[in-house]
Formats: sequence, structure tokens, C-alpha cells
Amino acid sequence: MARRHLGEHPIVFFDGECNFCNGRINWIIKKDRDGLFRFASLQSSFAEEAFRQSPLGPVSLDTMVLYEGGKWYTRSTAVLRICRRLPGGWKWLSLLLCIPRPLRDLGYRWFAANRYRLFGKAETCMLPTPEVRARFLGLGDE
Repeated sequence: MARRHLGEHPIVFFDGECNFCNGRINWIIKKDRDGLFRFASLQSSFAEEAFRQSPLGPVSLDTMVLYEGGKWYTRSTAVLRICRRLPGGWKWLSLLLCIPRPLRDLGYRWFAANRYRLFGKAETCMLPTPEVRARFLGLGDE
């Protein structure tokens, strides 16, 4: 189940009902031409099992999580580490990792707390297109 997927590729866990989050996942898919990243909604049973096995425990829906290289990263650290793995100039954003995490996460937490008001909330989690469906974990058919 979740354990068998955790080491193969970096996994981005996201709020599947957040319009902004879904937009960012689609953006990552577009930039990630090599298909490095895998994705899982925080609402999925896959995520629930993965977090049960992690040191994080239950994760709130306002927290983006990256599992990469056997380690767990949350909030702004997850976002910046994702940028570091994307082609082009996005790598440069990872220089912001030198800013202390509590300072970076202040902005992240404010934005996360207001994301539904700013961008809305979907009634259901996004359904990936057939072309990228295999990159989504916890859809019941992997």
C-alpha cells in the first residue's frame, strides 16, 4: 500500500479540494516534463496510511507535504524543495531555504488560512486526466 510507493519518487501531498492547490499541482505536472513527482490528495486513504507510518502523524488540510529521499517536508520547505527539482529558473527559489523556516512559514500559514476565500473550494477532489493518472497515488487502481 502506501509503504511500497514511498521510496520510488518524490510525492507531493496536497489539499485535493483547494482550487489554488489543484492549480499548483497542474502547474508542477506541466513543468515536470520527466514525470519525477507523484501526487496524493491529503483526503485520500493513501495519504492517511502514509502519515500513519510517518513521524508527522495526522496532517491538516492547509499543509502541503513533500516526501523526498526518505524525509518529510512541510509548508514552505516542501514548496521550495519542489521548485528546486523543476527545470529552469524555478530552482533559484530554493535559495529562500536559507531564510529561517519559522519566518518562511509565517507567510505560508497566512496564505493557507485564506486560500479558500481567495480561490474557492471544489466540491470534490480533482480528477487527473488519463495522461497523468498514473502519477496520482490513492485513486484506487494502482
